[in-house]
Amino acid sequence: MTDDCVVYVIDDDSSVRAALEDLLASVGIRVLAFDTTTAFLTHGMEDVPGCLVLDVRMPGQSGIDFHRSMAGLGINLPVIFITGHGDIPMGVDAIKHGAIEFLTKPFNDQTLLDAIQNGISMDQERRRTEAEGLALHTLWSSLSAGEQDVARLVVRGLLNKQIAAELNVSEITVKIRRAQVMRKMDAQTLPDLVRLTEKLALSS
Repeated sequence: MTDDCVVYVIDDDSSVRAALEDLLASVGIRVLAFDTTTAFLTHGMEDVPGCLVLDVRMPGQSGIDFHRSMAGLGINLPVIFITGHGDIPMGVDAIKHGAIEFLTKPFNDQTLLDAIQNGISMDQERRRTEAEGLALHTLWSSLSAGEQDVARLVVRGLLNKQIAAELNVSEITVKIRRAQVMRKMDAQTLPDLVRLTEKLALSS
């Protein structure tokens, strides 16, 4: 764990919130606790890796309902459910909808801490992947339309003369655009360019 991570806790029971705050603080994990999902949304999220510890049953919007609405709200935090009323079907359903853990109170502290570590690691990886995708899209956007056309055909394995015929331009033009593509995309070799365009397709 590092200082640039945060765990959000949403539980209507103040004693549970206090206990979780003490537990997480004891191992150096920064925590922000809320009694409702509305309070959490009002506060907003920090731009750091994190995860969400979410109670299943609360007055107003339940944890289950909030979890299902998170994608629509643009919230990608890994979710760990905690509940004093859970059953196996509820846990299976929560995991099916993307929760990483479903813990029934009283739960083992270390089990929760392990789940939180896993959740933060997952969020760190997601953020890295998204940052790489954004950087890659920025590089691709720096290409002119003609350079993008050449790039698409280069990665298909066409030769310069074939690309020239396909685009109805001179072979010299293709060579110039191809060199620009390699420079702007920071690709040293053709396999590098192929890998970059494959990542672009995945991130798109």
